[in-house]
Amino acid sequence: MGRPVRSRYPADAPPPVTDRRTTKISFRSRKIVKTAPAKPLTTTAVTPPAPAPPALPALSSPGELAAALRHLHAADPLLSAVIASTEAPTFTASPSLAAFHSLARSILYQQLTTSAAASIYARFLSLIPSTAAAAAASDAVTPTAVLALAATDLRAIGVSARKASYLRDLATRFAAGELSESAIGAMDEAALLAELTRVKGIGEWTVHMFMIFSLHRPDVLPCGDLGVRKGVQELYKLKALPKPEEMAALCERWRPYRSVGAWYMWRLMEGKGAAAKKKGNVNS
Repeated sequence: MGRPVRSRYPADAPPPVTDRRTTKISFRSRKIVKTAPAKPLTTTAVTPPAPAPPALPALSSPGELAAALRHLHAADPLLSAVIASTEAPTFTASPSLAAFHSLARSILYQQLTTSAAASIYARFLSLIPSTAAAAAASDAVTPTAVLALAATDLRAIGVSARKASYLRDLATRFAAGELSESAIGAMDEAALLAELTRVKGIGEWTVHMFMIFSLHRPDVLPCGDLGVRKGVQELYKLKALPKPEEMAALCERWRPYRSVGAWYMWRLMEGKGAAAKKKGNVNS
């Protein structure tokens, strides 16, 4: 912000004094110019904003993944080649974890290798009463059950004090009604991102993964995910890794199925890594 404009005179200085002996007031008549009366203001009709397009069904809905693949094939020839050479994704409707359980699992998996996280998650489930009797464990992992766990019990299975506080904050918000299964299902992507990132330990990346792999939302673009960014760089042969803020423009043609496009970017980079590893083994 620029420096404030200063007055020519300090605030406490008296106004300049003019010489009254030389000051004259002119009494010359002035010509009066008649002006037309002002026209009444006209009101411009305000066009109401166009209604938002209806939300697409989840990718696990019948026929929705096929529709997504048809769209991406037609919209992006480069991506179409990747789709043709890659096994199609699967977004199964069941069994599916409840939103609370899925988010708690995401917290437990943060910053750990898959094997280490899976081990801690299994021990976490063993702490929850009646998990063994539950059909898919999703009914047992509830906010009430997590709030009943002692911090010492969580530490004993390898959950850090910080993650334990994250789990408790998530459970408290669900128990208080700030979050619920129905509310999460009704929110659009922007609202859901804003609401879930209020929970301690849940950031943008975690919400994007939750929306794609738990809710099966069709049009989520994880702009900050390194694998997706590298995939876009490889797909379009870009000289530099695209910045997160550039990703939306680069992937606009995938809309409204950017979740599926992102999934193929992960597979594209996995395939490239596997090819490089195979080549290295041959040369060694």
